[in-house]
Formats: sequence, structure tokens, C-alpha cells
Amino acid sequence: MEEEELEFVEELEAVLQLTPDVQLAIEQVFPSQDPLDRADFNAVEYINTLFPTEQSLANIDEVVNKIRLKIRRLDDNIRTVVRGQTNVGQDGRQVKEITRDIKQLDHAKRHLTTSITTLNHLHMLAGGVDSLEAMTRRRQYGEVANLLQGVMNVLEHFHKYMGIPQIRQLSERVKAAQTELGQQILADFEEAFPSQGTKRPGGPSNVLRDACLVANILDPRIKQEIIKKFIKQHLSEYLVLFQENQDVAWLDKIDRRYAWIKRQLVDYEEKYGRMFPHEWYMTERIAVEFCHVTRTELAKIMRSRAKEIEVKLLLFAIQRTTNFEGFLAKRFSGCTLTDGTLKKLESPPPSTNPFLEDEPTPEMEELVMEKGDLDQPKKPKAPDNPFHGIVSKCFEPHLYVYIESQDKNLGELIDRFVADFKAQGPPKPNTDEGGAVLPSCADLFVYYKKCMVQCSQLSTGEPMIALTTIFQKYLREYAWKILSGNLPKTTSSSGGLTISSLLKEKEGSEVAKFTLEELCLICSILSTAEYCLATTQQLEEKLKEKVDVSLIERINLTGEMDTFSTVISSSIQLLVQDLDAACDPALTAMSKMQWQNVEHVGDQSPYVTSVILHIKQNVPIIRDNLASTRKYFTQFCIKFANSFIPKFITHLFKCKPISMVGAEQVR
Repeated sequence: MEEEELEFVEELEAVLQLTPDVQLAIEQVFPSQDPLDRADFNAVEYINTLFPTEQSLANIDEVVNKIRLKIRRLDDNIRTVVRGQTNVGQDGRQVKEITRDIKQLDHAKRHLTTSITTLNHLHMLAGGVDSLEAMTRRRQYGEVANLLQGVMNVLEHFHKYMGIPQIRQLSERVKAAQTELGQQILADFEEAFPSQGTKRPGGPSNVLRDACLVANILDPRIKQEIIKKFIKQHLSEYLVLFQENQDVAWLDKIDRRYAWIKRQLVDYEEKYGRMFPHEWYMTERIAVEFCHVTRTELAKIMRSRAKEIEVKLLLFAIQRTTNFEGFLAKRFSGCTLTDGTLKKLESPPPSTNPFLEDEPTPEMEELVMEKGDLDQPKKPKAPDNPFHGIVSKCFEPHLYVYIESQDKNLGELIDRFVADFKAQGPPKPNTDEGGAVLPSCADLFVYYKKCMVQCSQLSTGEPMIALTTIFQKYLREYAWKILSGNLPKTTSSSGGLTISSLLKEKEGSEVAKFTLEELCLICSILSTAEYCLATTQQLEEKLKEKVDVSLIERINLTGEMDTFSTVISSSIQLLVQDLDAACDPALTAMSKMQWQNVEHVGDQSPYVTSVILHIKQNVPIIRDNLASTRKYFTQFCIKFANSFIPKFITHLFKCKPISMVGAEQVR
């Protein structure tokens, strides 16, 4: 055995090579001054240390014996450590057995605690079920509300024990008690608020108030049935008073509907406000159900009496209805609109109240489309009204009456513009402030704003597309009848001539020029067309903001903008042709002049003087009247130069040769 251990130690010494870090750690834990413990031990140096001289060799036997003794001690220590490792496995098994015993004791303690707790819960459940059944029979709903919640909480602990017959029996008794409670509470409410007949006098009782607390714990359908029956009974009088055959049911007396529900809400708060839990939001639910019923009834009566609906009556009903929806938004949060307890309106469009007779709405203020108004900061919009459309949506199928009315009104408006222009004549020349925009265009777009705001509050669907079509129609009519139709003609032109045929040169006769008033009128029409072009673009953007996203692509006023661009081009062309034609006689005189007979050269030829005179007469007037639209004055100058210069060169080539004397004088 000793030989094997020695061999093991020798092999261990041969293969054991510690890293410098490990060696350093060992030296820190076990500090030693013995050279034999050093990692860089050198046998030669060690022997020289032991025997520095020849005389010291005399005690070599003593030194050898000490070293052998030290080796034997080291062998004994190593042997003890090696033999000690053979008992580690046995000691580990003993510790594991002790740990297993401790775990078993811990499990036993936990199971014992669970068993005691379960027995306590079972005792509570059995006693609670007995008490619950007794209280249910005596209608002690206040005590039942507290007890039932506790019993249901305790019963949850036995969910995994339902296989035990006794536990399953207790669970079935609890369910039976809940069913009996639900039926009993519904019967109590039916007795207090019968579906047929009047309400029981004396107001709500404490029994019903406690019954609502129990209904909060029962199946949600019990609560929903209570709410449904109570609201139905509460609105039964409304359905009788405002039947379709009653005079008060028509649109002209729509205010009476909203006055009735306001009185009912006050009556409910006084009599039943404390009977139902606050979290049931009964006041709001009554108002919401009233809105659903009213929307259905109004839609039915409007279908049957559609021919009697006039635009003033329709707008009156819409105004009163949206005012009422605004009242609901101030009074309630709208939280019951999405809980599904009662039927609800799908996807009501966003909005505010636009139909105020004497005051502009926030949208009207936002949509003031003056020149460049898109660069102005916009006011923040008011929060959405969750009740908007809950009643007023029933008017949407009848908005064609409104659209037809606006078609008629706009037609009359255009006719009035035409008549006013004929009666008042063109605007007076104003060279100080530039060309005046015709006031009729501002009136037209103000009316457009009003129509757009009204219609967008009622519907953002197809009626907005129909209104856009009407807008397009009368934008074109305004461009044709008011703008193009009032561009002046020369005295040599007949009423049926086009712009391209105007101002043709009449050789041998005086060329008719536009008067100062006519030049100012052309500039005014040009400025008006430029205003209409910019405002029409803004109108298109506003319409796209108001209409449903799915209909945006159907809003396109490009054709109308092109029409106004054509008016602008025609006006510029008229101004160019007028000045160009005024210069034609001078150019003609230049080409017919007998240059071979010219013997003396003056400071300036008469034809040059004539051309300069016409330019000085026309250009300043045009410049001043187009001061607000400088880019179009620039276009006029460019087009005139492009027309006059080639014509001047053409006439120059027509000139006959000058005499030799004249040529010498020119040189």
C-alpha cells in the first residue's frame, strides 16, 4: 500500500505544474521561507547553502537524516489527505439522507397547513351557503351582497376539488342561489316598474337599491336586463306622446322632444338617482336610448312625409338637434356609447355645432379664405363631440333637399351678379391701389364657405360630393358670365367675335383703342380671375379635409382652376393685342415711307414718336392696375415684346431703299 502511495505521489509531482497565478495565491495563503517551497527551487544552490565549505561536510549525515525525516512527514501528510478523500462519498450520502428527511417534514407541515385552511374554507362555504339561501328567501339583499361575494371567493379555492361529491354539491347550491336571486330581483323590478301601466307610487325602495348591489355580482345579463326594462318603462310615455300620427311628432315641433327628455332626466335624478349604483351611468343611458329611439322615429316619419320637407324646415330641425347633441356632450362623457349594453350608433362622424343663426361657428372662422390664408396660423379645433350624429344622422338621406336648394340659390346669386354688373357698370379706375377685385367673387366664396361648413357637419359622405359638383358648376358659370363675358370688345368687333379676332389691323382707317375704363376693367377681371384661381385651390384642399378619406380622390377642381387660368391668359392677350394694334399704323407708315426721297435726317421719325406715345399711354395704366399681381404684368411685357419685335423687323424689311444723299447724311 505504501509503495503504491509513493508511486502516486511521485507521478503527481511529475505532472503537477502550477500556473504563476496559482502559485502566487498559495504563497499569500501559506507564506513560507523554506527554499524547498519555492517554485524556482534550485538543488545546487540549496546544497551549496547547506555545505558552504569543505569543513561543513563533516555533519552531512545529520543533514541527510533531517531531510529524510522531513520527507517522511510530508509522505504521512499526503497519505492522510489521500485516505481522507475516500470517505467523502459516504459523508455526502449521509448529508443527503438528512436533507431528504427535512424536506419530508417541510412537505408534511405545508400539507397540514393546507388541509387546515381547506377545512376552514369548507366550514365557511357550508355555513355561507346555508345563510345565503335563507337570506335570499327573506330578500335581505343588503346582507346577500356582502355574503355572496365572500362565498364566491371561497368557492374559487375549491375549483380543483370539484371531483369530490360534497364540494360539487355545495357549488351547485351556490349556482342555484344565484339563479334564484337573479329571477327574484327581476321579478321585484317588474313589480315596481311594470312594462304595462304606470310606475309604482312612492319612488324607489331600499330593497331595490340593495338588489342592484347584488345584481353587480351576478351574471352581467341580470344587470343588463334591469337597465333595459327600466329605461324601456321610463321612455314608454315618450313613444305615446310623439307617435307618428301626432301633430307634435313633425319636424317643426322637434324642440318639444328635447324639452321632454330634459324634464325626464331631472325627474329621474330626483326620484331614482340613489337607487342605481353610480357606475351604471343610468342618466346617460336614458339619454342615449332616447336618442336612438328619436333617430328611428324621425327617420320613419320623414320617409312617410318626404314631400313636405322644405330646406328651411330641414335646417331648423338640424340646428335644434345638433344643439341638443351639444347639450349631451356637456352633460355626459359618452362612456356608455361603446359598452354594448344598449344598441349604439355606428361610427358617428366628428364635429361641433355649426347651425347657429346669429354667430359664426369655429369652422367658419377657420375657413375664412382670404388671399394667402393658408399661411395664417389656424386656431386649435374643439374636442370631438361623442354624441354628434347620434340623432342628426337621420337627416342625411334628406340632404338632397339642401343640395337642391343650394343649387337654386347659387343660380340666383350668379344671375344677381350679372344684373348688378350691368346696372352698376365696370369698377371705377383706381391707379393708386391697383386693379380692384370684383366684389362679387368674395360674395361667392363666402357663400361657398357657409354651404361647406353646414354640409360637412351633417355628412362627410356622398352629400359632400354632390355639393362639390354644385360648386364646380357655378365656378365655371362665374368664369364665363362674370369674367369672360364682360371682357371689352373694340368698336370694330361684333358681339360674336372671339378674342383672337379682336383688334385686327384695318389699313387706311383709325384703329380703335381701349379706353382707360376698358383697360382698368380688363385688369380688374384679370385680378379677379387670379384671386378665384388661388381661392379655388384652397377650396379644394378644404373639401378634401372635410370629406371621408375614401372619397378624397373624387374631389378635383383642376378643370375650374384651368378655366380661371384661361381667363387670365385671355385678359393678358387682350392687353397685348390692344397695344400691338395701336402701334400698327406707325409701323405701316414706316414701311410705306418713300425713303429714297429722304434728304434730311431729323432727331426722331414720326412713327417712332407714335409708338412711344402709345406705349407711354398704356403701360403705366396696366402696371398700376396690376400692382397686386406683378407676375402677370411681367407676362404682359414679355408677350408684347415677343409680338412687337418680330412685327417691327418684318415692317423694316418692307422699307424701300433710301437715297444716296440721305445715306451720306445718316453716315
